[in-house]
Amino acid sequence: MSAIGSKARRDRIVQLATTTGLTSVEELSQLFGVTASTIRRDLARLTTDGRLARTYGGAMALSAHPEASLRQRTGEAYDAKRAIARWAAAQVQPGETLLLDAGSTVGALAHELRTAKDVTIATTGLTALQELADVETVHVECLGGTLRPLSQGFVGPLTEAALERLTFDRVFLGTDGVSPEHGICEADLRQTRLKELMARRADHVYVLAHAAKLGRRPFHAWATLPEGWTLVTDDAADPGILAELRARGVATVLAEPVGTL
Repeated sequence: MSAIGSKARRDRIVQLATTTGLTSVEELSQLFGVTASTIRRDLARLTTDGRLARTYGGAMALSAHPEASLRQRTGEAYDAKRAIARWAAAQVQPGETLLLDAGSTVGALAHELRTAKDVTIATTGLTALQELADVETVHVECLGGTLRPLSQGFVGPLTEAALERLTFDRVFLGTDGVSPEHGICEADLRQTRLKELMARRADHVYVLAHAAKLGRRPFHAWATLPEGWTLVTDDAADPGILAELRARGVATVLAEPVGTL
């Protein structure tokens, strides 16, 4: 990275801490091409200003990556989510039994499935339930449990117990971030555990994530992204990250923009 002013560097440090998680002195020194002492002075200034919290060897965002509500996320990357949802819906065959996660992109898929015929859809998300509640050609099962208000999804032992009674042809998972190294990211360990359990019950596993989520590490709870799963994203996705995923055995799909379908 070319040399930048101290204020711009400090602003960038705050941005990195907020979007990618913990930042270390060593990493920041290499990134900005300055000494570790300079970075420590930056972190001290940002801590004094109330913009960061110091940790051993680095810093983190004071807000610790606040989780946006589902309502806030619904309007983000709207066209990309529609494209991903269209592609996912096209994979569904009559007579199949599906499992839908919570989340705004999976909610967009539920909307596309309103025209489906002769399918059974189980879900852990209120958005999917609302989309499909009045559709007579779709049989809907709700996997209840403890409701997380921010994600509008059910989690916990009751949800997990319900899963043990069912198997699925396809499961569609949402996520807050995707990392080739770590997998898929969520704000809550109950969510990541549930995603892994959901995947075990299905023949085909899809992760629906628009391009901005690739490479993001907003939280510290992870589920594995193993060989054989399919990531469905949009044409703005980072080719490098996609290549890393494919090298690990994860299939990748770039959904075409809705206007070109």
